[in-house]
Amino acid sequence: MKTKSLSILVIDEDPLRANIIDAGLKAAGHLNVALIHDVTGIVARIAAIEPDVIVIDLGNPNRDMLENMFQLSRAIARPIAMFVDTSDEAATEAAIDAGVSAYIVDGLRQERVKPILDMAISRFKAYSRMARELEDARNELKDRKVIDRAKGLIMKSKGLSESEAYGLLRKTAMNQNRKISEVAESLVLTAGLLDG
Repeated sequence: MKTKSLSILVIDEDPLRANIIDAGLKAAGHLNVALIHDVTGIVARIAAIEPDVIVIDLGNPNRDMLENMFQLSRAIARPIAMFVDTSDEAATEAAIDAGVSAYIVDGLRQERVKPILDMAISRFKAYSRMARELEDARNELKDRKVIDRAKGLIMKSKGLSESEAYGLLRKTAMNQNRKISEVAESLVLTAGLLDG
């Protein structure tokens, strides 16, 4: 079974360093590589290219350049491997906070590009999965709170038990072909309007 070839974008203002990364990627079998040497309008260019993975080589970046790249990594949902020649603890923490999948200090060698890229993709997938699971858990908790409030309103207004109130919510949701949480939210909103 053949796997889809990754589209990789290399961002590096130094063409010599970019060629090292390009050579490492091509040696690893990644032939769909785009190079950008000028970061002007970078977000629009990334949107046009739609890469699967982004490799950024910054050499010795100043604080502003790092912050710009960290903002970029927050804005795009892609695995990012970032190479720098030197770093400090604050920059490393900022890279992690920004969602950079791999932050490599003093590590730009052709033979290291593929394993670092593989790690960046794996970390990005793991992070994305955890973010989705967290969002699902938050939504489930929110839904549960709304359902509990709706049950309380039904119990109070109709004199039903908790299980009977839930059964009425469930039956209404089924009859209306909606989720129980949607019916509960409508009930809570309506009750809020009537009370206010």
